[in-house]
Order: sequence, then structure tokens, then C-alpha cells
Amino acid sequence: MKKPKILVIDDDKNICKELEYYLRQDGCRVVFAHDGRTALEVFRRENPNIVILDLMLLGMDGWQVLQAIRKERDVPVILLTALNAREDKLTGFDLGVDDYVVKPFDPREVSVRVRAHLRKQKSEEDAGEVLFVGNIVLDSREYVVTCGGEKVALTPKEFQLLEYMIKNKNKILSREQILRQVWKYDYVVKTRTIDMHINRLRHKLNSSGTWKIKTVYGKGYKFEVLLI
Repeated sequence: MKKPKILVIDDDKNICKELEYYLRQDGCRVVFAHDGRTALEVFRRENPNIVILDLMLLGMDGWQVLQAIRKERDVPVILLTALNAREDKLTGFDLGVDDYVVKPFDPREVSVRVRAHLRKQKSEEDAGEVLFVGNIVLDSREYVVTCGGEKVALTPKEFQLLEYMIKNKNKILSREQILRQVWKYDYVVKTRTIDMHINRLRHKLNSSGTWKIKTVYGKGYKFEVLLI
């Protein structure tokens, strides 16, 4: 079995060495980049399982790197940031961050979070399934969504949100339920984050009259199947 590959993007080489020590103890291969543009080159060349990304980078900052990554691949991203402001965390989640750690941090905490994401990846691979609803095919084994036969590029959170709603089709789901089940961060993420992701799904997916994501005012959302 191949060792999982972790890309660490941070301009502080001491932090990189600390993380490398613990990640290698966990059986991971570790590759590095110390500025934004190099990070994207390494990302494309190495095809990592997980990205650990610092916000404060030379050239392209972490936000720009994150947006570029999200256009190319659905890979878990753990954000390293010295910015402890609530709005920065919310921005990260809106842009597709899967997890975050605030500096200064214990590298063992990052290692634990990486192990958790790797377990989740393996669990999803082992328990993957294909869901068919209307003109949508959602393949959780390959992490691919097609709509009307066309592949649709979704961020990890958009994919997870769509999967959760499809599995609970024709049920009213409150924003609190969605936060708890999809984001797991109901104490940090605002409900507007859900609204933004719902709007993105509506924009990216063409229902062709077979389904719709219905807003149930005062209650939440419902993935309503019109034609199977």
C-alpha cells in the first residue's frame, strides 16, 4: 500500500521540519513548498492526499493558493493561520477549507488531524456508493458528480452537502442539521455559509425538471425529487 503523501506549504522551515517529524512517524511521505507559486507547482506534480496550508506566504498568499487548488482537485486542506479572527475562519470554510489550526500550535495536533482525514478518506473509499437521483449521478468512491451526463466540478463541501441532501431527499433539513452533519463546526460556521453553498449548487447543477433544492422558509432546505 502506498504511503499517503502530505504537502506542507509554509514559509517557516522550522515548522515544516517539526511537522515532517511527526507525519513521518505516522507513515506519511512529506513534500514541501515555501511560497505560493512553488506550492502550486508541487501540488500539481506530487498529487498529495492532504494539503497543510499556511496563509502568510510570499508571492501568492494562502487564500490565492487555496482558490487555485479548489479549481483543480477535491483534496482535504488544513489551514495553518496566526489569524484567530472568526471572520478569517468563516472565509476559509466558505472557500473550501476542511479544517484549521491556529498558530502557535502543537505539531502533534496537526498530526492527529491528518490521521483523522486519512481515516475518513479510507472509510469513504471502502464504503463508497453511487447515488442516482433525477439527472444526477453522485459517485462517492471516485468523488465525482455528473449532471445530465456532464461532469460537474464541486468543492469537497459542495460534494458533501449534495450527498447529504440526496441521502435525505424529500425531507426538510434545518440549517442546524446541515451544519452539524456536513461541517461538524456548528459553533463556528454561520448559516449564511450554507446559503452560499446551496446557491452554488443551484448554479452548477441543472435540474432539468427532475429535482430542485427548495427553500422552506423558516425551516431550512429540502432536496425535492420531481422525477426519478
